[in-house]
Formats: sequence, C-alpha cells, structure tokens
Amino acid sequence: MLPRAILFDMDDTLISAYRQPEKAWQDIAVEFAAEFGAVPPAMVADAVSVAAAAFWSDETRHRVGRLNLLDARRDIVLEGFAFVAAQGFAVPGADVAARMSARYHTYREEQMYLFPHAHEVVDTLRDRGVRLALITNGAAAPQRAKVERFGFSDRFHHIQIEGEHGFGKPEERAYLFALSVLGVRAHETWMVGDNLEWEVMAPQRLGIHAVWHDSLGAGLPEGTPARPDRIITGLRELLG
Repeated sequence: MLPRAILFDMDDTLISAYRQPEKAWQDIAVEFAAEFGAVPPAMVADAVSVAAAAFWSDETRHRVGRLNLLDARRDIVLEGFAFVAAQGFAVPGADVAARMSARYHTYREEQMYLFPHAHEVVDTLRDRGVRLALITNGAAAPQRAKVERFGFSDRFHHIQIEGEHGFGKPEERAYLFALSVLGVRAHETWMVGDNLEWEVMAPQRLGIHAVWHDSLGAGLPEGTPARPDRIITGLRELLG
C-alpha cells in the first residue's frame, strides 16, 4: 500500500553525496602530502575527520555551516591542523587549509552520482498518483544546481530547499509546509531519507511514517534512539 504523499531527502538518499567522509579526507590528505612536511597524511586526515565529526555534531555550527560549506570545511581543516600541532608537529597555514577545503568541495562534486533506479522509482510513484516533495537542507545555489544536474526539477510536485525558503529540517515547519503544499496530512505521508534525526525521529514526532535509506547496508548505529518504521537499502524497495 502506497501513501498519498512521500517527502524525499536528496543528499545520500536519491544521490550519493557525502557518504564515507573519512575516506574522502584520506584521499585529499594524500593529494596535499607535500604540504605536510614530516607529518604523515594519514595523521592529518584522522585529525580533520575528528574535527569534522565534532563540528557537524554541534547543532548550531551544523545549521550555520551547511549554508556555507566552504567556510565550514576551512574551519574544520584548521581545527584538524590544531590537533596535529598539539602533538608537537609543524603544520601548514591557513592558505593550505583554504585550498584543502576547496579541493574537498570539488572532490565531493566529482564523486556524486545518482543512486540506482532513483528516476525510475520517483517516476513510478508519481504515475501511481503519489504526491511527491523533495526537501533538502543547504544553501540555495549549490542545492538548486544539484536538483538540475540530477534531473529532479520536473519530477516532484514540490521542491523545498532550505536556502530558498529560510527554514529546513529538523524544524517542524519544514515538514508541515511541505504537507500543506501537497495537500495531505501527516498520517498519509512517508518521509524517506538517510539522516536518523532529520528523516526519522523529527517527522515521526509529527505522525509521518519514516523510511530510513541505509544505502551502505550498515544497520542502525549502536545506541541510537531512532526506530525507523521501515529500513531500505535500495530505492526500488519502495515499490515492493
């Protein structure tokens, strides 16, 4: 049985965008190895990954940082450098941090791809009469560019980008506004996404059925309070 409406997240739900950040920082550190002198690139990558985890786990920094990713990533690299310096190593300056953050940004853009069957699933759901919304956090220009790049602009009845609307997940109005535009109620709606707070727990508090896209097949993290109503590892399972 399909619902009257489905709210889709975009990044790491319909497209692979930011998965496995530790591996990405490892690759970037190898590219910048000549800048680190005697410091092993793996040490720099590990320090930056720790800094990134701390940065994005802070609700305030996350909210501000996702609207200006380049500045956020530069700050993260600088904090990673500070961790390395605290161990007695000489580290590069802010110019290298800025170049690393810019390279990480382009690296992520290069690595993005559409998940298998994404268009097929969205088109089939729409053909079956399901009302569809795409709800994505982030700054207006880069998120709108991804919407166009991956062919989503004409596939949804409503597209809601945080930077364009002035609010985003997990704010209640992000979900309620989408419901009002689609003309449906919470209990008639699914939310499909990869973030256990934004696409599972927050919508569940409003009575929305939460479907967690575990694209890596890793299972729920140990100790998480999140209890999705359904877990999928591939988008085609939504049609099952």
